[in-house]
Order: sequence, then structure tokens, then C-alpha cells
Amino acid sequence: MGSTFMGLETARRGLTTQQSALYTTGHNISNANTVGYSRQRVNMEATLGYPGTGLNAPKIPGHLGTGVQAQSVQRIRDQFVDRQYRQETSKLGYWETRSNAVSQMEDILSEPSDFGLNTSLDQFWGSLQDLSASPGNASTRKVAIQKGIAVAESFNYISKQLTEIQGNLKNEILVSTTDVNSILKQIAAINEEIQAIEPNGYLPNDLYDVRDVLLDELSSYFPVEVTYEKSGGNALAIAEGSMNISIKVKGDPVNIVIGKDFATLTANTGDKKPITDAEEYQPFTSFTVTGSANGKVDNNEIIYKDLEANKGQIHSLIDSYGYGEPTDKTGFYPDMLKNLDELAREFAKAFNDVHKTGTDLDGKQGIEFFVSKDQNNIEISASNIAVDIQFETNSSLLAASNSQFATDANGVPIKEEGNGANALLLANIKSKPLFATGTPPSGGLNGATIQTYYQSMIGQMGVLGEQATRLAMNSATIQLTVANNRASVSSVSLDEEMTNMITFQQAYNANARMITVVDETLDKIINGMGRVGL
Repeated sequence: MGSTFMGLETARRGLTTQQSALYTTGHNISNANTVGYSRQRVNMEATLGYPGTGLNAPKIPGHLGTGVQAQSVQRIRDQFVDRQYRQETSKLGYWETRSNAVSQMEDILSEPSDFGLNTSLDQFWGSLQDLSASPGNASTRKVAIQKGIAVAESFNYISKQLTEIQGNLKNEILVSTTDVNSILKQIAAINEEIQAIEPNGYLPNDLYDVRDVLLDELSSYFPVEVTYEKSGGNALAIAEGSMNISIKVKGDPVNIVIGKDFATLTANTGDKKPITDAEEYQPFTSFTVTGSANGKVDNNEIIYKDLEANKGQIHSLIDSYGYGEPTDKTGFYPDMLKNLDELAREFAKAFNDVHKTGTDLDGKQGIEFFVSKDQNNIEISASNIAVDIQFETNSSLLAASNSQFATDANGVPIKEEGNGANALLLANIKSKPLFATGTPPSGGLNGATIQTYYQSMIGQMGVLGEQATRLAMNSATIQLTVANNRASVSSVSLDEEMTNMITFQQAYNANARMITVVDETLDKIINGMGRVGL
């Protein structure tokens, strides 16, 4: 026979369990707008029935239920959707960063425009055409020289601005690496807290949420793999345990967090020297992965070619900034600067070669018009190209005439300083294909003219920019879809929580009413029985 007070205990268990469910509902409602919060629910289970098993168990008709208890408070997550979200976040991080890098380059080159290099070149060719018609006019000569200076300054400006943006990209790599190291340290610290709580039979759901938010942020920098390690002790079966994280590379993943142990990443240039915030260009070569002292994370190295293509902000920054050895650097900005230097060098060479075949107003052979303003580097590049300062003070040095003089009847050359033939040849460089010369062939623009080569550079940049923008939009769309799927599982719905609140409230009230009924029953037994005739 069951205890007289058995019904009271059953109702009490119902009260406390429904009360726990109400508290959990209130916690969900309070965190409806908390970033990364996952809604929680109380997993209720029936308590063991009466009587229990054993030889001394009483014989009663049936197996009586003894009520309900809160088995655990569990957060609602879908690990498959989480993994898919982080994969898309990694792709979005790459293409969004790439799109920003291309956009900054487009702002500098700004073609077509009224002030770009292409316009400066057109104006320069036009001034030389005017010079060929009136080679002895001092103002026309000065205009041609100033237009040449404008071309050189356009090269200088573009090179300087691209170099500055490249320096900013290096700083972003350093800042991003610092952020990654901070995230790894925080995740390891949370793992340590979880390892201390779970063996006591609790689920630290809010710690899980904080850890997942950090993991989402980390996945925007690198593609990551995640495994879990049980804490042991009295940990519940649904306890997640500590999180182990590794970076996905070509080959075996590189561990960066194992339980409470974490790695520190260092971005390196050649000879494994750390990249610094110095102004000079330091191409990326590898990451040094240094495990914590006496920890489980081994020291390792991630070289550039091992990084997974088109994934993560840091990989995108490296692709834009530049990688490889200093003598064999490549990347989006290094390639553009290299092409710009080649264009400036071949432009100056082609112009100087023709200019030196002409004669100036004094009948002297022309000198080099474009020179390097960097005394330490005589080779002309986009950053150092300049017009020889002599032309600014003496416009007569401009070799506008043809050096092949006509001769008189006696074969004596007739001096023709002002025939303008050489100025016309200089203007015609605009449409002259430039091929490599020498043995082995070197220089040239592969048969392109100066401006068609520059236009091809702009066109290639436009194609890369369009690709980056399109793939960034595609990745953002897919990530948003996955994020919505994740939100449908994990986020707090106020309508649903209000429904649950009413449900648990009514169940609480019913259990309270049950206690009242049992109390009245006990009152009748205690105070009403044995009083016959009174």
C-alpha cells in the first residue's frame, strides 16, 4: 500500500519541475536579443514508479507513478547547420575581404576618369602633336614638358597610393593574427571552465553559447575543424565536453586548441622572420604555430601553399598583400605594382630612345627626357619616374626636330632645328607596339601599345573585382539562408515562449491544486475520522 503522503510528494515534484520550466522560459525571454544565445528547454522525465523492485516490495494492484523531475536543462542546437554556417562564413570572409581590396585599388586607378593616367597620357600625346606643328614655340614646348611631368606624377601617385594600401593590408594581417590568438586563448579558458563544471552533472549552456560565438568569429579568419572531448566524472550524456579546434590545410589539420591548451600564431616573412609593422614590403611566407608550454598543442608551421584556397579573411589578405620570397613575390597588389613598373619603364625607354635620335633648338642631340629621381635606383619604375629637371628650366632641350638633316648641293647638312619631325615620332609612340628585344629577348609589352597595356591592366582588375563582388554576394546569400535555418532552430521566439509560459503556469497551478486536494484529504483523515457521534 502506498504512503498516505505519497500524493503530496508527487504534486510537490510537479510544482518544482514546472517552476524550473517557468524560470527557463523567463531566461529565454530575457535573452531574446542576446547575440549567439540559444534557446533552452527543460527535459522532463517521469520519476521511478512505486513500488520498486525487490523481494520485500509490497504487492499492490498496479505500478503507481511518483511524478516528474527536471532531468536536465538543454540548449537547442543543430551541429550540422552550425558546421555549414561556419563553412559559408569562411568563404564569405575571403571574398568580402577580396572585394574590399579590389575596391580600394579601383578608387586609386579610377578609370575611366578625367584625371587618371590614361587621360594624362592622351594629353601628353596631344601636346606633342601640337609641338610638331610649331616646334619653335616656347609656350608649346613648356606645355609638352608639363604634360610629361603630369604623366610621371600620375605614375608616382598611383604607385605611392597602391603601396600605402598594401601597407594597410599588412597591418590588417598582423591585427587579424592578434585577434585569432585572442580568440584561441578565450576558447581555451572557456574549455577549462566547462571541464570543471560538467563532471558535477551540470550543463553550462551559456558557456557553450559564448564558445560557439567565438568559434563563428574564428571561422571567418580560417577554415576550421572541430571535435569534442568528454569531461568524464558524472557528466551527462548530452554534455558537449571541451572543444578541440584545428585549421584545415592541405594535408593533416593543424591543431590550435586542445582543451585548455592553445597555440599562438605568428605571421612570417622570409627565413621565418616575423612580419613587422615597418614600412617596407615583407612578403608572407608562413605561419609559425607555437603551442603553450607543457601543453598538448604541438609546434607547427603553415606555409602559404598549404592554406585552403578561397577560404578565410587572412588568406584573402595574404593573396592581396603578397606572398613568396622577396625576389619572387606575387599577389594581387604586387602583380599590379609590377605591371605598373614595367609600363613606366617601357614607356620611358620607348620615349627616351626616340627623343635621343632628335635634336633640340640648339641643334644638339637629344638627351634622356624621363629619368629616375631615386639616386639609389637608376632603373626607372612607376615610383621614381620623373622628367629631367633640366627641361623645366630650359625648354629648348626638348628634341622636337629630326636629327637627319637635309643637305645642300655640296652635301653639307642643313641645320633644321624646327622641323618638328621628331615631335611627331614621339607622339606616334602612342600607337607603337612594344616588343621584347635583345638576346635573350627582354623588356617590351608583348606587342601591346603603352595605353592598350594599361587598359588591359584596368580590364583585368575589373574582371577580378566583378568576380570578387559576385562571389561575395553569393556567399552572403548562402550564409544568410543557413543563418535563417540556424535561427529557426536555436533562436528565441517570443510567441513560442509566451505559449510555453502559459502551459507551464497552468501545469503549476494544477499541481498546486493537487496539493490542496491532498491537504483536504489528509485533514479529513486526521480530524474527521474516529469522531462518530461527536
